[in-house]
Amino acid sequence: MTQRTGVGIIGCGNISAAYMRMADFFSTYSVVACADLNLDAAKARAEEFNLRAQTIDDLLAADDIQVIVNLTIPAAHFEVSKRILEAGKSVYSEKPYVLTLEEGAELRDLAQNKGLRIGSAPDTFLGQSHQRARAIIDAGEVGKVLSGTCYVMGHGMEDWHPNPDFFYQEGAGPVLDIGPYYVTNLIQLLGPVEKVVALSSTPFAERTIGSEPRRGEKIPVTTPTTINALLQFKSGAQITLGTSWDVWAHNHPNTELYGETGTLFVPDPNFFGGELKVTNKSDEVELPADDHPFGVVNDGDHANYRGAGLADMCQAMNEGREHRCNDALALHAVEVMTAILKSGESGQFETLTTTCERPDPMDANAARGLIA
Repeated sequence: MTQRTGVGIIGCGNISAAYMRMADFFSTYSVVACADLNLDAAKARAEEFNLRAQTIDDLLAADDIQVIVNLTIPAAHFEVSKRILEAGKSVYSEKPYVLTLEEGAELRDLAQNKGLRIGSAPDTFLGQSHQRARAIIDAGEVGKVLSGTCYVMGHGMEDWHPNPDFFYQEGAGPVLDIGPYYVTNLIQLLGPVEKVVALSSTPFAERTIGSEPRRGEKIPVTTPTTINALLQFKSGAQITLGTSWDVWAHNHPNTELYGETGTLFVPDPNFFGGELKVTNKSDEVELPADDHPFGVVNDGDHANYRGAGLADMCQAMNEGREHRCNDALALHAVEVMTAILKSGESGQFETLTTTCERPDPMDANAARGLIA
């Protein structure tokens, strides 16, 4: 049996629990320690999951840790990931990986010089529904994908999140906060993007917090909250992407992909599972049963296997292969999103300078190979 990779976590907010909890499910890594600028937060998580609570400096120096998961706020991702690499550890970052191409290039060069790995969420595209959609496309069952639509819209986080400030600051907004799930899934389904064009707006200059303990407090909005984009893929597919936190309700499906001979209705890529539908030229096609383990509901009403990308990276390090949630994929997704925001300001087309290979599929056997 391959020895588990020792993992540390920097950032002990809400998402940290998922990585800590799923470590027992996956066979390739063990979370051994955690750190946070707020040491009390680290101590609370450590007690909850039987880990060591450490300072960030001590975690970076720990001999039993080979990979550190960066769960800090997006604005801190670059600096924290850089410190991790400089300490001789590989890094797996929450999304978005970085906020600029320059940051991504610097981290890539640093990792290559040190022989280290960089991985990044989202890993939800490794789930059953999205991998099955990939298999249908690759098998030509709907023909070449010609166009499609994606919509991720709501009314923001201020009604329920206790500290929603960063969602409305540069580095967040619907494109960089929720967009990574959609853009990354589109890339793994259709390949790299060639150019984008967009329109954007910021209808409200401030938001009022509706949750405790800061109910009634107003926060400034410094990033666009409605962005409508058109993505031209190198494959020729044209995808309309609508993102907004200024919408109370809508009936748009998450993702529709229109092929030469049929249509794919792909569920929300924020989750690993969900109902996938496919049609031929006119009629819905019944999909046979699928035994992919990352489609099994395990978290309320959802299939939640966050940590699958980290597990795959740790396995890939031992096997000497490329991991699926790799930095080339993550950086291309970042450029797509930042190009959308830039185009939204200028109204001009933006041509992408990066590219990437589609990650290898994660079929049921590959997924089972990550499970304890």
